[in-house]
Amino acid sequence: MVATKAAVEGGNHTAIGHSNRVSSGGAALLNGTSAHGEDFDDTFEGGPVHSGVVLVPALLAAAETWQLPNDRTALGISVGSEILCRLALTLPKAVHKAGFHPTAVLGTFAATLGICVACNANAKVTANALGIAGSMASGIIEYLGDGSWTKRMHPGWSAQSALQAYSLARAGFIGPRKVFEGTHGAFSTFAPSISPLVENLFEDLGARYVSDTITFKPYPCGTMIQPYIDCAIGLQREGIFLDGIVSIDCKTAEGIVHRLWEPLSLKRKPPTAYAAKFSVPFGIALGLVRGTATLGDYTEESIQDPVLLNLSSRVGFEIDPQNPYPKAFTGHVRIVYEDGKTIEREQDHMRGGASDPLSRSEIDAKFSDNLAFGGVRNSDELLTICNEIASGVGDFNKISRLAVK
Repeated sequence: MVATKAAVEGGNHTAIGHSNRVSSGGAALLNGTSAHGEDFDDTFEGGPVHSGVVLVPALLAAAETWQLPNDRTALGISVGSEILCRLALTLPKAVHKAGFHPTAVLGTFAATLGICVACNANAKVTANALGIAGSMASGIIEYLGDGSWTKRMHPGWSAQSALQAYSLARAGFIGPRKVFEGTHGAFSTFAPSISPLVENLFEDLGARYVSDTITFKPYPCGTMIQPYIDCAIGLQREGIFLDGIVSIDCKTAEGIVHRLWEPLSLKRKPPTAYAAKFSVPFGIALGLVRGTATLGDYTEESIQDPVLLNLSSRVGFEIDPQNPYPKAFTGHVRIVYEDGKTIEREQDHMRGGASDPLSRSEIDAKFSDNLAFGGVRNSDELLTICNEIASGVGDFNKISRLAVK
């Protein structure tokens, strides 16, 4: 965050948790990057995409720019979140397959629409804004190869781009009308391997909200790793022995192999603490050894821990052709010992999702833990402000209270 903070321009907008004021685009970039930085944000089974880290920074910055009441801000967040989830269902697995980050690409469109709705833009401005957003959508997943930081900034960049797309359209700039379905539109560019399932974008729109099933992560790491960690922690709590393990075999979905399993040598020995967040073998090792996977477990010290590395080096996978991904995220761990004994555990869902939600008290505790990890202690006061903004109480002036004095 130090680098991102140093890179943004000064201005009159709120950087959450910081005392200095920044530009509107800087606020969107900084807040989106910090929200996604530890990969502890919300996710959507069926995508996967992360809505909050794009929509909230974009709409908070828009609210301060155009002095919006909080009910319009909350409406923009809600609309954008729903459209982001539906766009993910329209292009299942295909955006990742093409080498792009769905949150970054689709989030730009969703945040742009959210801002248009919040600002009560007319149809012409909205259409142009979405058309312009198509030339701003970006985000490749090459960070997986070396654990570099670019994924962290993707939501912030999308939020910043959405502000610019709306500003240009508001001023009369023209964007392509067929930005999604055109010959060179977003669907064919970012998801060329499939025909888009457009029925998922429009079916029961406004009557059924797929965003109601958004999942809150229990662990600060890649989404599809979470059920594997649950399995490992479950085995650890049963009191399994770590000595004499020959192999740890896992069934997995083909769609996540290139991001979370390969190259296997790198995943077994992550080069950075950030890379460890996208390693199933390392996540399983944390669960089996420590029985936890917290913000404090993904550190440079942890990736040098010989006990963790010894176990992660034994983790392998086999593709299960019946795996339901991306409709559901599953986990499976089978431990094989030298004497031939095997112990196995599996989970057919991601905890924190619609089928096994976290309680409100657990979510509030996660909020406090995140703030404490970042060195902020007045979590109760900040949670009250967040709840007021989300419920539509007051106007944009409340947003500045999210800064640290």
